[in-house]
Amino acid sequence: MNMDMSQYLDVFLEECKEHLVNLNERLLELEKNPQDLSSLNEIFRAAHTLKGMSSTMGFNDMAVLTHHMEDVLSFLKEGVIKVEVPIIDVLFDCLDRLQMMVGNIQQGQPAVDNTDLIEKLESIKNRETMLQNSEADDKSTGVSPEEKKREIDPEVSMPFEFNQYDLTILREVQTRGLNAYYISVKVAPDCLMKSVRAFMVFKALETDGEIIKTDPPAHDLDEGRFQDRFHLILINKLDEDTIRQRIDNISEVQAEVIRLIDIENIVRSDAQVAKGPAVSVPSQVVAAAEKLPDESFRGNKVKQTVRVDIEKLDNLMNLVGELVINKGRLEQIGLTQHRSDLNEVIEQMERITSDLQNVVMNVRMVPIEQVFNRFPRMVRDLAKELGKEVDFVIEGKETELDRTVIDEIGDPLVHLLRNAVDHGIEYPEERRQKGKPSAGLVRLVAKHEGNNVFIEVSDDGKGLDLDLIREKAVEKGLATAQEVSNMTAAQVADFMFRSGFSTAHNITDISGRGVGLDVVKNKIESLNGDIVVDTVWGQGTTFKIRLPLTLAIIQALLVKVGDETYAIPLSSVDETTMISKADIKMVQSQEVVLLRGKVLPLVKAGDLLDSPNKQENNEDIMYVVVVRKGDKQLGIVVDSLIGQQEIVIKSLGRLLTGIPGVAGGTILGDGAVSLILDTNTLV
Repeated sequence: MNMDMSQYLDVFLEECKEHLVNLNERLLELEKNPQDLSSLNEIFRAAHTLKGMSSTMGFNDMAVLTHHMEDVLSFLKEGVIKVEVPIIDVLFDCLDRLQMMVGNIQQGQPAVDNTDLIEKLESIKNRETMLQNSEADDKSTGVSPEEKKREIDPEVSMPFEFNQYDLTILREVQTRGLNAYYISVKVAPDCLMKSVRAFMVFKALETDGEIIKTDPPAHDLDEGRFQDRFHLILINKLDEDTIRQRIDNISEVQAEVIRLIDIENIVRSDAQVAKGPAVSVPSQVVAAAEKLPDESFRGNKVKQTVRVDIEKLDNLMNLVGELVINKGRLEQIGLTQHRSDLNEVIEQMERITSDLQNVVMNVRMVPIEQVFNRFPRMVRDLAKELGKEVDFVIEGKETELDRTVIDEIGDPLVHLLRNAVDHGIEYPEERRQKGKPSAGLVRLVAKHEGNNVFIEVSDDGKGLDLDLIREKAVEKGLATAQEVSNMTAAQVADFMFRSGFSTAHNITDISGRGVGLDVVKNKIESLNGDIVVDTVWGQGTTFKIRLPLTLAIIQALLVKVGDETYAIPLSSVDETTMISKADIKMVQSQEVVLLRGKVLPLVKAGDLLDSPNKQENNEDIMYVVVVRKGDKQLGIVVDSLIGQQEIVIKSLGRLLTGIPGVAGGTILGDGAVSLILDTNTLV
């Protein structure tokens, strides 16, 4: 390349990933509904954009592949090829290859040989071209294309023939009261960048309309392969003068002909010469109708966005964290100085810091859709591989989570979804015998509740065999037969999260019900979250995950144990209470207390932290922090409660990472360092 494009590489890669995600979603939709023209248009646009971007950046392997994809997609759009499973499979193969190429570009790997896929695309195109030529030789009607054009429009010779697909669109245009224009655009003879001028014309006309045909084809226009003019058919609601003004405002081009097409004449004319059955196209075939502006739309402002390097956001969060720490120190000083003017400044700083923190947190929040988007394709491929039918439903994609949590949650969800399809959902015949629909239902749901996000992965399959789990638990020495017989369903299902525990007789390369669940649990608990399972034999299984909204700045309860101050995340705390020693009972060597009619197990924080409680034997009152882990509660006995405070989570460094019971550290208002307790792994 003559021009150094390396400075644009990051933007190119980001935009490629966005288009590939869009391509993936739309291909899945097209597979479900082959008549969905809006999906087909989006797929074509994504391939077209990828071709232009990769060509500009000099990645010819990607440009050539997307060029051949675009040819096949043009045939699909024009109704020459029907959307069939083999073609969808080839397009999915192309998508996988494009994702691989983007990864290679990111890692500086060499270009990829795409001959195999190009040959598949060419064979699809050539087969249909031969069929077209065969039909074109059929002179049964006795009407030549030239005569047909003249019959359509005696004053202007349009370089277009209308097939059955086009006629269906034009009928829809007529029904909706829209206009169809034939437009011929002349480009200045000395224009150096004809393709750019064509693009600008398209952009100007497609803001509130739809271009349904071009001559030459779009890929030739994109590469400047035309002489001094090109032709198009535009659908919209505008008048001729407005269209002409839009085109003539672009330098080096001129609207040579703008003519309203007599749709009724075309439909009547083509009805006499058309061959073959009519094409069935849904009402959304005219995308222009969705784009038409109304008066209310004109007043709306378009939201503007900007790409920001995630490192900059991390630095910003660190600075806000330092501000929060210093705000805490100022509050501490204010308590000792008793000066009204200082207290006023501290209060104002507290408000500003709080607002700033909320803004930064919101900027870091990203929709969970970024994780969920890759799952429909995975579920589709897995179901196909296993010979199962699966309806996959996603809800709550707009739910937002902190970027750091988003990065970590993908792999656990992959485990759970693969388990649901492989070992949860039964084979179609088995489901029919049970009176179920042949297609199993897998649901992935995300929702906000307070300062937490809840994610559920559920299936309506066969559920967990609790008796088999009990048997395996006894066999592995995890519990006695007596103990497992007294356990609730949730407690029995909890064995599935033990390392190496599986009920699968033959563990496949996909999953065994239980394989990887210990990894899932460890990952979620490392994010200060928890996971529980709910199952009914014969009806299905639901895994429920709770995650904190953020891992950077949290509300915590400060407690004293011995000489040390510890922080317990408020998301884990149900309540605090005081008890007397007389309230404590012993049940099976475990200290418990009766709290509002429920038995609450107790544990001394000093025993857990090797920092003995300072309470004297003659002190009757004990402070208890009631924490929750899944659906279980536990009372942690501490020396005293200091109060609630906003804290900044700091990493303890590589050497101290992974210590059970410790989620990190924080700096308190007096400058002292306090450990943040992770109650999920502590107990």
